[in-house]
Amino acid sequence: MAERRHHTQKKAPPELMESVDAFLAYLALERGLAKLTVQAYEDDLIRFAEHCGRAGQKSWAEVTLSSVDSWVKSLDRRGQAATSLARRLSAVRTFAAYLVRVGLRRDDFTELARGPKLKRSLPGTLSPEQVAKVVSAPDTSTPQGLRDRAMLELMYGSGLRVSELCGLEIQALDLDSALVRVRGKGSKDRVVPLGETAITTLQSYLKEGRPRLLKPKTGSALFLSARGQALSRKTFWLGVKTAARRAGLEVPVKPHLLRHAFATHLLAGGADLRSIQEMLGHADIATTQIYTSVERTALSDAHRKHHPRGRKLGS
Repeated sequence: MAERRHHTQKKAPPELMESVDAFLAYLALERGLAKLTVQAYEDDLIRFAEHCGRAGQKSWAEVTLSSVDSWVKSLDRRGQAATSLARRLSAVRTFAAYLVRVGLRRDDFTELARGPKLKRSLPGTLSPEQVAKVVSAPDTSTPQGLRDRAMLELMYGSGLRVSELCGLEIQALDLDSALVRVRGKGSKDRVVPLGETAITTLQSYLKEGRPRLLKPKTGSALFLSARGQALSRKTFWLGVKTAARRAGLEVPVKPHLLRHAFATHLLAGGADLRSIQEMLGHADIATTQIYTSVERTALSDAHRKHHPRGRKLGS
């Protein structure tokens, strides 16, 4: 990184870059983020530090909301795509939160920053209560029910795509380390954490469900059909539909809603976008950025519904 950044660092005050370097080390060593993810943070934060340096700011204590707004506007004037702007702003938001956490700032200077409007429809999602009903709906007295319960827990607990879930092999699981290796889009592998509930249901399926679905020619596929073959996406979709019906949900439930719920619930719990991006396997942070809109919409709905001054007068 040092060699690649050498020329660029000359344009940003050393006092600013010192904190950026500490943050990058934190991401790599303590958070264990992938090298490419850390490099993406580095590029975005160097650009912002340069902008602040040109404005005469020599420490992060001097940086304000107007610094962020003017930076975003300057990038917009240069023709930066809205998705790229959203990604860069996300990096600065995460860095600002770090500065507060380590005591270099008392306040978050990005808290009121407004990002570009992304022309994308919001993904549907489910509430935690709805998810709980769906994942607990399968009849676990049958091998198929044990399988479906494990698949639902894994999809919601780790944010897998349907194709990734159905394509898993037994050797992809590391239950002792609470990890699963996933083959995503473009044949790119990623390692995703497993929650305790998912591990418990997977253990039950591996012990009591999968052995009863095995056939003489069964391979290493993790989730098996009644014929002992890798479960198809269509069969899993039907299983989700059945679980939703058993759960008594009135809204239509499709598999991808569990993946969306995984992301929105993580965001609501305080996870940062870069971590969610890695777990979802998104190539671009802008794809993950859409979930911030989902969370804000949910907050607005809750305010309108529950706050005395959130409703129109007379309603």
